[in-house]
Amino acid sequence: MSPRVSAGRYSGEVEPKATYCREGEAGYNVFSDGTMGDTQSSQTISPDPRKIALQGTQNPRCNDEKGTADKLPVLVGESSLVRLKMLAERDTNLVFTSLAHRIDYPFLKESFRQLRKSKAAGVDKVTVKEYVKDLDENLYNLYQRLRRGQYVASPVKRIWIEKEDGKKRPIGILALEDKIVQKAVTTLLDMIYEPIFHDFTHGFRSGHSQHGAIAELRSKCLDLNINWILSADITGLFDNIDHNLLRETLRIRMNDGGIMRLIGKWLNAGVLEGKDLSYSDTGTPQGGVVSPVLSNIFLHYVLDDWYVKEILPRVKGKCFLIRFADDFILGFQLESDVKAVMGLLPKRFSNYKLELHPKKTRLIAFGKPPRNGKTRETFDFLGFTFHWGKSLKGDWVLKKKTSKKRRNRFMKMVWVWCKENRHEPMEEQHETLCSKLRGYYQYFGVRSNFKVLEVVFEFTERAWKHWLGRRHRDGYLSYEKFRRILKSFPLPRPRIVHNF
Repeated sequence: MSPRVSAGRYSGEVEPKATYCREGEAGYNVFSDGTMGDTQSSQTISPDPRKIALQGTQNPRCNDEKGTADKLPVLVGESSLVRLKMLAERDTNLVFTSLAHRIDYPFLKESFRQLRKSKAAGVDKVTVKEYVKDLDENLYNLYQRLRRGQYVASPVKRIWIEKEDGKKRPIGILALEDKIVQKAVTTLLDMIYEPIFHDFTHGFRSGHSQHGAIAELRSKCLDLNINWILSADITGLFDNIDHNLLRETLRIRMNDGGIMRLIGKWLNAGVLEGKDLSYSDTGTPQGGVVSPVLSNIFLHYVLDDWYVKEILPRVKGKCFLIRFADDFILGFQLESDVKAVMGLLPKRFSNYKLELHPKKTRLIAFGKPPRNGKTRETFDFLGFTFHWGKSLKGDWVLKKKTSKKRRNRFMKMVWVWCKENRHEPMEEQHETLCSKLRGYYQYFGVRSNFKVLEVVFEFTERAWKHWLGRRHRDGYLSYEKFRRILKSFPLPRPRIVHNF
């Protein structure tokens, strides 16, 4: 094909071939010293991509210091998701079929920046510290493998940690590059699914938190005159989501082949425990960055949308639903409504191969007690116990306090930490204990919970005094000496952080 001649600035000259940047597309601009080659459907990112690809294939984690000819392209700008967000908000019924091309080099770099930089390494044994030494080179090679379809998901490394009841809980550790790609896909999924998620869903969403769910739960119980609470928990949600059903629910809103293949690779990557590699037809990637959003999408169609479209139009009284991840609370004004829903819930979840936890799912009569009556039953949600109590004026008010399980867990952790670190320098012990107490106040510092905060504070002082005394020969530290220590190293006092 002969070169094209244009008027204007290139009048009388052969116009150089280049990639044109169109407004609204996710991509980046490239500045090159020479002319660009013929472009394909994807954007040109280097004057000689074959050399860079060959270099990355031969040694993907090293830089060539012999010359500058094969350096990475100079990239300007970031991947723009504004148009994608606008389309998702404009039409909640729109099905997205072209998303994978948006995962480009700048998008991967931004995804790496947003990751939590854990020191633990996956099965590839590559740590963040090692990866950042040649960050641009490594991310570019990762992008090339994604673009060519050569990206392979690594198995999840499984370790076990002890729970407070003596049992053990599995934890999954992903390879670093898997985390980066999963973070990029999570960002895209959040963009297109956030407009269709309901406001009563608070788990793993930007702008939502546990405190928001707790405040909404309290206000709904009071405003809607709720008399019955159905507290439910799904048994092993992240381990029991059926892969085929998950794919079906994803295709309702997103049917991009590239993204679906990536999700399929993570679902089928397997779990490596020691030297044993196992595979499963259920469950989201254990410990994966993408797992929370996949579970939210699945439960949106299993529970949230079903509640809005099928339950709300049929109940006779007032009701509400609040969900955080796999924990949810249903509140009803009428007993007939709650019993009808209790008969439907198990069938609904069984249709999607899930089941409710038999011990953690229960029905509670939670109406406001008579003025001179006794308190009703209590229920736990997100670490708090909700109960009716008397105000200073003698009226019944809805209160909340730290659940016994969470309170005892924290005090046991403080006791064990003081024991294991009693020989550390006093400054380091003081700094860590202050950090632990501030974190506890930050979450549990809500109205009507001050007494529990005081109990935790006093226990922390006693535990610190006890194990500091064990450093001495006589195994005891007097109160006078400990008071002098507290003057130099005071622990933060309890305080109410959240006004709800």
